[in-house]
Amino acid sequence: SNSLRILIATDNHLGYLERDPIRGQDSFNTFEEILLLAAEKDVDMIILGGDLFHDSTPSVSCLTKTTEILSRHCLGDRPNSVMIASDQSVNFEGSFKSANYYNPNINISYPIFTIHGNHDRPIGISNMSALNHLANAGLINYFGYCHDPERPVLSPILLQKGDTKLALYGIGNIPDERMHRLWRTGKVVFQRAEDEGPNRWADAFSMLVLHQNRAQHGATNHVREEDIHQFLDLVFWGHEHECRLRPENCQSFEITQPGSSVATSLCQGEAVPKHVGLMTLTGHKYALEEIPLKTVRPFEFQHIALALFSEIDPQNQEECEKFLENIVNAMIERSKKRWIRDHTEEEEDAMPLPLIRLRVDYSGGYSSFNVHRFGITFSDKVANPKDILQFH
Repeated sequence: SNSLRILIATDNHLGYLERDPIRGQDSFNTFEEILLLAAEKDVDMIILGGDLFHDSTPSVSCLTKTTEILSRHCLGDRPNSVMIASDQSVNFEGSFKSANYYNPNINISYPIFTIHGNHDRPIGISNMSALNHLANAGLINYFGYCHDPERPVLSPILLQKGDTKLALYGIGNIPDERMHRLWRTGKVVFQRAEDEGPNRWADAFSMLVLHQNRAQHGATNHVREEDIHQFLDLVFWGHEHECRLRPENCQSFEITQPGSSVATSLCQGEAVPKHVGLMTLTGHKYALEEIPLKTVRPFEFQHIALALFSEIDPQNQEECEKFLENIVNAMIERSKKRWIRDHTEEEEDAMPLPLIRLRVDYSGGYSSFNVHRFGITFSDKVANPKDILQFH
């Protein structure tokens, strides 16, 4: 076949809240679902956009669970027909300096290619990431490490299946203000695919994987889309947790933002239904299928302004609490209906406790109250009883 099938996902945050008795397994459950989807969809590879781990120094328990999941789903004797034409010693980190499925001592069914994010970027005396541990074990292919953070040089991984050629670029997370400056001053250097071999690579599909702020939180702490090199065909944007998987046009290239696979903050963007993407590349054309994730914990977000409800007496706190309790109960019911709509009958009974966030504007003479005490009522109904409400 000439079609290259790639599963794309990002921001898995393995180990997030791992000590929480309710939410501790969420990140692992959904990561395992993603790998099961890779087998179900018969993909050639998986590309991750950073923040595989939530912490730069994951616990022994987290590393062990991650290794178990990767071993269970990525090892095997399934043949891989994707050839790498570039210098693998330049492309990959780790002791092998090659893709794991090229290692004669390891059998890999579903190779994973990943960059590091801001949570799992290299640290310490040796400036290493937890990803180095997995790469040295032959479980992942870690690329996009920048050896000179003041002048990043991006060399493509040249991947070929049949007549389809992919030039895969990656750059792991660099502090956003520095990255903004590097891109604005033209110091991010791309080695073009045609410079890496015969001219037959000049028509390769060029894809960049990066993990930086896309949303502008300040003048210089994000990467401006207009500064990204125009020869690219597709930018796979990690770090942003809101799922915007459907490609968006940006000058001469398109951007896909898969979003995280687990909610790590109770904001509105995290409440958007979470998906991974199945990218099918044939020649220079690609299609991107959105695949919903079924194991993600339900999350309902709502914002209200108390001043808009004239029936509530600002001086009557008990009345205000009761009003908010009713809204939270309605949000719980709404989460149940969404779960039933999106899951089979067999899966309905497996619904986990939902995450609920009610953001309350209490301007206009209203008073805030103890949100922990408020949450006691919902301790057996939601996964986050201590922070259901957020007053602002």
